[in-house]
Amino acid sequence: MQTNFGKIGFILAALGSSIGLGHIWRFPTATGTSGGSAFVLLFLAISIFIGVAMLIAEMLIGQQGCKNVPDSFKEIAQNKQTPWRFMGFVLITGPVTLTFYCAVLGWVLYYLVSVSFNLPIDFLQSKEIFESFSRSTAQLPYQLVCFGIVLLITAYSVAHGIRGIEKLNYILMPLLFFIFFALLFYAMTLQSFPQSVNFMFKPDFSKITSEVIVDAMGQVFFSLSLGAGTILTYSAHIGKQQNLLSSALFIVISGIIISLVAGLMIFAFVFEYGDFNNIGDGEGLIFITLPVMFGHFGIFGSILSIFFMVGLLFAGISSTVSLLEPCIKYLCDRTKVSRVKITYMVTSGIFLAGVLVILSLNADIGHYFKFFGQSLFSLSVSLSANILLTWGSFLITLFIGYFVKKETLQTWTSSYFRSNIIFEIWYFCIKIIAPLMIIMIFANKFYSFL
Repeated sequence: MQTNFGKIGFILAALGSSIGLGHIWRFPTATGTSGGSAFVLLFLAISIFIGVAMLIAEMLIGQQGCKNVPDSFKEIAQNKQTPWRFMGFVLITGPVTLTFYCAVLGWVLYYLVSVSFNLPIDFLQSKEIFESFSRSTAQLPYQLVCFGIVLLITAYSVAHGIRGIEKLNYILMPLLFFIFFALLFYAMTLQSFPQSVNFMFKPDFSKITSEVIVDAMGQVFFSLSLGAGTILTYSAHIGKQQNLLSSALFIVISGIIISLVAGLMIFAFVFEYGDFNNIGDGEGLIFITLPVMFGHFGIFGSILSIFFMVGLLFAGISSTVSLLEPCIKYLCDRTKVSRVKITYMVTSGIFLAGVLVILSLNADIGHYFKFFGQSLFSLSVSLSANILLTWGSFLITLFIGYFVKKETLQTWTSSYFRSNIIFEIWYFCIKIIAPLMIIMIFANKFYSFL
């Protein structure tokens, strides 16, 4: 079985881990509710400087450790009993995230094969369609089937190891960009396209608030899957000569491009046919607003909907594969059970947990699956995004910034940080800026919870 990525294969796999619902679903929604251009400008700046810096930090641990998540920390620390071995806690991030992430992709699959051919004519009907599917007991079998299909595709790809992951991303990533650029070119023909451009790029610094800054920082961390162990695990399968700076730049810039394309295209449709107040949060934009927009195009709207949902599905599946891999690699390294068996055993456990998450949204029995006044779906989202990813990212920056010697980092990065000034900027971002940003995000979420 192939054990290492090729140069392009690694970049595509890492790109697949970052381009998912965060870029295509969460970014437009956050832009619409967090100040438009103010949010976009902050997102771009933070992505280029802090996002790239943190990607390199996580890649370094995998590249130099060459093992699974906890063993890579032990390898670099040269101490099997180092407290850093407990970084293995990030391995649960993927399975926890998959319990709701695959459920959402199940909704995408349902909309692809069903709703795209019978698009709603107004927002009331669109909301009823979504509520009926995601909340009603009658539609529960369809939800579970769609959820199971997404997990099965994920498991099949991961079970085939690095070769399977590499092949999947060689197919999905080019198709994803083709689909979204095709949709963008069509959106450019709409009269509302200039309005979409102004909304996303015309500077309005008066809208920059502390809340918008925190939202932009959170979007960068979520969209790049920082702190989940995915990038670290993938980086364990590359050579020591891989240029991490160029790899990180390619991943971040590609993610920025797909985010901006999705935003421009979606807002062009919204401004052309919709009510901007219907953007909403979470599922509102993708599953309620956009179907109505597509419905205005008649038969051609069904084609647009199919293309969009296929692109979203592709992006999501590339991310689900990445979320599952760190856990599987660890278990493969620690047991004598075959990779195929481990993959399907873990996936079965995620499916059972995911069923409970889906049931927590059900209008008839959801109250049995609520804790602290929240559904299991909401709790799994909060645990993943607000705690596991945040603390995983924070500890990785502390490890690279304060535990690994500066001279060692200079040796590791000398082949691509040709200038000492560039190294010092990166080191300052990792040691000072990134930890402070993560503390700000966590403090904001904790304050909101209170």
